[in-house]
Amino acid sequence: MGGGYSGGGSGSSYTYGGYLGLHELLSLQRDQDGISNDEMHFIVTHQTFELWFKQVIRELREIRDILATEHVPEAQVPKAVEHLGRVTEIFRLLASQWKVMETLTPQGFLAFRDGLGTASGFESFQMREMEIILGLETVGRTSDMDPLGHFRKLATRGEEDAAALARLEAALEETTLVEALTNWLERTPIMGSFYGAADDAEAVRNYVDTHLTAYTGIGEAASARMEAQGVDNIEAVKARFAAASQGAIDFLKPNGEVNRARAGLLFIESYRELPLLAWPRVLVDAVVELEESMVLFRTHHARMVERIIGRRVGTGGSSGVDYLDATTKYRIFGDLWGVRTILLKSELRPTLKNGEIYGFAGDGTD
Repeated sequence: MGGGYSGGGSGSSYTYGGYLGLHELLSLQRDQDGISNDEMHFIVTHQTFELWFKQVIRELREIRDILATEHVPEAQVPKAVEHLGRVTEIFRLLASQWKVMETLTPQGFLAFRDGLGTASGFESFQMREMEIILGLETVGRTSDMDPLGHFRKLATRGEEDAAALARLEAALEETTLVEALTNWLERTPIMGSFYGAADDAEAVRNYVDTHLTAYTGIGEAASARMEAQGVDNIEAVKARFAAASQGAIDFLKPNGEVNRARAGLLFIESYRELPLLAWPRVLVDAVVELEESMVLFRTHHARMVERIIGRRVGTGGSSGVDYLDATTKYRIFGDLWGVRTILLKSELRPTLKNGEIYGFAGDGTD
């Protein structure tokens, strides 16, 4: 670590600067090149992003490792929620940091932009690593840009770029967070039926079919009510409700077979008051909150760039703001968002069976 350390290893031998490596850290902003205040501001902001990205990567792997175990101990779920909360707050902080960047005027940026060459935020290998760990590479991008293809080209330039590519390729071999979460949701006890039990498939299918029948009934009742009220374009309205009903079927029974992970997610969201589901519900909410914070981070990034450079081509050759706007459409945890579309109010949901295993027994249980 920089200067400020003396002795053989006792923590008391560190100075503040030595412990934090400040001498080395504060030498990385290129003051010696005579850069302007504006360029210093640009460098410091992006270096700060990368420091936080380093922390986020560690947090995401910790969360993933907790959920990837075959039997997740209940005591570990709150720990995963804590780490999710930390990552969410980091992205909220980073989203607000774009406001600092907005103090850079268009002319102030243009004064040093050419010096960036082809350097682009798209080349942040830590951002790409985060996306891979989360599961974006599996789920798919909304842009035609190929991040690993770009890093394969960079890898020919030197050892550091080759090492960055190796990190990304290694990350691709890991279980993603979305995979770990999906496997965890799949093991949710549904209507008292446990994953892998002899009659589990039938119990889950009955639950899903009962839910879908109620959901379809809502649309049919709403259509009939609107038709009786003389709503214009009633056929179009009926078509929308029919499409919504089919969407619910496709979500819970893709290819005609029940998706148990989605059924487990639906069960958690539908019976949120059950004590056994309390922490699973909190964890699901925490993942949604994390992705929301990432979407807002990307949104603020796009608006900051548009404010400073308009619709110019990006330094790395991307479409600039258009590319950044496309990234705001990323949804890695799409199931967690999609399930909210098909929820029922409590009096219409299927009657709870075997409620005692969830630490709850009372009205409405069999």
